Amino acid sequence: MRRGFIVITIVFAALAIPAPAFASLSIGSVGPAVHALQKKLVKLRYLGPSGLTGVYSERTAQAVMAFQGWYGIPRDGVAGPVTLNRLHKANRRPHPGARAHKHIEVHKAQQVLLMIGKGGKVTRAIHVSTAAPGHVTPSGRFHIYSKSLMSWSKPFQVWLPYASYFYAGDAFHQFPSVPPYPASHGCVRIYDRDAIVVYQFATLGTRVRIG
Repeated sequence: MRRGFIVITIVFAALAIPAPAFASLSIGSVGPAVHALQKKLVKLRYLGPSGLTGVYSERTAQAVMAFQGWYGIPRDGVAGPVTLNRLHKANRRPHPGARAHKHIEVHKAQQVLLMIGKGGKVTRAIHVSTAAPGHVTPSGRFHIYSKSLMSWSKPFQVWLPYASYFYAGDAFHQFPSVPPYPASHGCVRIYDRDAIVVYQFATLGTRVRIG
């Protein structure tokens, strides 16, 4: 136990995070350690600047899940020893599959959405939830063909806020539950403010790559 604590202390020190008396950060944690964690997530584009609050909220957990998904760490939204160690080693934004133009990429295996600007750089990496078993989020190349601040889904009888449609009835949209596993009927679920960020980025005609 003592050895594990020493390792965690080193990791927190490397991140300029004061080592707490526990080995992880999760929803409800507050203070300088959380602030330093959020600062690193903002730098790597997993968290928006307004998320730098010093309070480990669901929004922070979503950013942690995006980081975990991208690096193949089990997604639980908790900044534990493995996640903190990998976060310390990470020194650049996620690498997109293409850089030629402004577009959105959804990496289904990682459950991560990348927003790529005109310069070919990732402006945000966001945790998402794609289709649950028995349903399909299509793979391929698409474009945003329709947008609605509040769209009514006839098949599922539910409102879809900040909806940007890319294929048939499938859209990027805000949803209150974006778990660490595929759970949608085919759409790409996005949590809270991140959905607004994607909605603003995904103008009509914006290209979409899903795979």
